Amino acid sequence: MRINTVPMNPAAVPQPVEDVQGDDRWMSQHHRFLAEIKEKEPEVVFIGDSLIRNLSLTQLWKQMFEPLHCLNLGIGGDQTQNVLWRVLNGELEEISPKVIVLLVGTNNYDHTAEQVTDGILEIVHVIQSKQPQAQVIVTGIPPRGEKPNPLREKIIKINGSLAEECENLQNVTFLNVDPSLFVNQSTGLISATDMYDYLHLTQAGYQKLSDSLLEEIQNLLQEFIKVENTSIITESIEGDLPNEK
Repeated sequence: MRINTVPMNPAAVPQPVEDVQGDDRWMSQHHRFLAEIKEKEPEVVFIGDSLIRNLSLTQLWKQMFEPLHCLNLGIGGDQTQNVLWRVLNGELEEISPKVIVLLVGTNNYDHTAEQVTDGILEIVHVIQSKQPQAQVIVTGIPPRGEKPNPLREKIIKINGSLAEECENLQNVTFLNVDPSLFVNQSTGLISATDMYDYLHLTQAGYQKLSDSLLEEIQNLLQEFIKVENTSIITESIEGDLPNEK
């Protein structure tokens, strides 16, 4: 009997966050999301880590995203395996969004670029199985660290692989995050005006990230409206045609 010796990818195995601090905050947030999902009918769902979560705390969210009926399911510190567990355990149930925005992976610092890429793609696969009508936007991971560092190089590899893989997936768009938006090309430094701790975004940093993201969301929502209108017109025409006997 042949034994499979290929190691399991820990970034692609669903796993809740261990409650090492003893306050059960992570699971409390998950349960709150399940309650919010039952109350709302979001057109757009954001899911991921603190880069997603903190967006909902900005004026940009209130001004640009809330009017589009967006729901934010971000949890700080989440890695790919944690988001994977959440989408498999109710956070994509009882809703029918038109667009789902995914941003996760920066916290998977213990995993290789290949493992993180596969973990993100596994989340996309689950999203598509649970919400086949939705357009998925896989957002590239922003660079991190004030100075050039190995994590930046790994992020470049992840984003490059995701861009290639998403080209072959139906109803999936990869939204590239150009490192030059945040990295000074002459010094290689990231400014605290964009990332206050060289990881989490300021209002100015979110503005740079949100411009292209909002445009992509609006374009996809417009496509939904066109398809819906075409279906309505087609059904109306068919209803007016005489039945052939």
